[in-house]
Amino acid sequence: MPTFALLTHRSPDDILAWRDGQAITVRQFLGDVRHLAAALPAGKHMLNACTDRYHFTVGLGAALLSQKISLLPPTHTPEMMRQMQAVAPDVFCLSDTFHEVGLPGFVYQEAFAQGPVDVDPDAACEIPHLPGDQPVADVFTSGSTGVPLPHRKTWGALAQGARAEALRLGLSLGEGRPYSIVGTVPPQHMFGFESTVLLPLQSGAAIHAGHPFYPADIVSAIRAVTRPRLLVTTPVHLRVLMSADAELPALDLLLSATAPLEPQLAQTCESRFAAPLFEIYGSTETGQIASRRSAQTREWELFPDVSLTPRGDRIWAGGGHVTQAMPMHDVLELIDERRFLLHGRLGDLINIAGKRNSLAYLNHQLTSIPGVLDGAFFMPDDSGHGAVMRLMAFAVAPGLSAAALQAALKERIDPVFLPRPLVLLESLPRNSTGKLPREALQALARQHQAPAGGGTGHHAG
Repeated sequence: MPTFALLTHRSPDDILAWRDGQAITVRQFLGDVRHLAAALPAGKHMLNACTDRYHFTVGLGAALLSQKISLLPPTHTPEMMRQMQAVAPDVFCLSDTFHEVGLPGFVYQEAFAQGPVDVDPDAACEIPHLPGDQPVADVFTSGSTGVPLPHRKTWGALAQGARAEALRLGLSLGEGRPYSIVGTVPPQHMFGFESTVLLPLQSGAAIHAGHPFYPADIVSAIRAVTRPRLLVTTPVHLRVLMSADAELPALDLLLSATAPLEPQLAQTCESRFAAPLFEIYGSTETGQIASRRSAQTREWELFPDVSLTPRGDRIWAGGGHVTQAMPMHDVLELIDERRFLLHGRLGDLINIAGKRNSLAYLNHQLTSIPGVLDGAFFMPDDSGHGAVMRLMAFAVAPGLSAAALQAALKERIDPVFLPRPLVLLESLPRNSTGKLPREALQALARQHQAPAGGGTGHHAG
């Protein structure tokens, strides 16, 4: 079994991370990893809840050295934690802030409270090489029953996926100066894990330790690191960033995922930052498998060695770092062996009065209306006893009325897909990766459900 290095930086004095404006070298990182590995509890499974991206990465390295498996669930709700304990009774939580999750805990800072341990300087700078088949993490998707389903990730698959991403984006070693990578997505999410932790480790880049959310924080984080600079983010963050009255610092590359990006927004971002914007496509099960330059094309190009194969009524991904063939949960149109179009999620397809559409397409039309900052359509599970299926929609559009939005939608979509009601809100309940959980939309739907024969829309604070 081949081995893969924990990191690919060339010198112990290379910058591995930026934290609070200070550079952290490979030498310090490897020392911190070995120090934490020696201090961790005995459990085989570790929930890495560190909010500081550098702490998270040290925790990942320490878990790898001590052969622990990192659990990366989608949420930290009490019910999810109970399910984690059912999956792994020996699980403990590594955190760097007060984090009450109902699991045995270990605080990151306590491992370093006594100061650095004495480590042989030569050994401290030796980069660990780990077996490709070593289990690294269980990432979770929620099945139709709502029970989290673990997907085991090995070090070889993760390292190869990150290297394929680096090659696609031009971040590979030898292709110029190492990048500094700023991320608005948490490292516990698959996209954040791959593109803000594994990508820098496998491309010689530097991690920004923060987790900026608001436009001013994102701007400050970008300014705090050296060029060339890559921003890893989501369509939601980009939309808010473009609408904010902020002087944008120089970027050299942008990377977006978690939801399809409208071409107009991609073009605006490229223009404002004077930098190319790429989108990553993938899933929790497969990891990242394709990319596109969103301002220039709708077509996705697969990563090297990855293939898509029709099998029955589904498209399956395999090859390259996708070690086991996996069915995709999206509607994909294959153009040739390397390229495809994405038409939305299988679960997003709706049929009203014999007409078919996708929620992704409807969301795109809503958020493309000038003045709409955010928006989402929603199809309730049950429209009542024999009732006509009724779509709802929620929008953030300061200064616009629901009637004005309905009029704009009439010019863009078939009347059968017009939402009843269309609710104006100050914000949508998106999670830390910019996604709208179905449970959050269901709660909004119950709150704003139109009575029988209800009107076209209303406003809610």
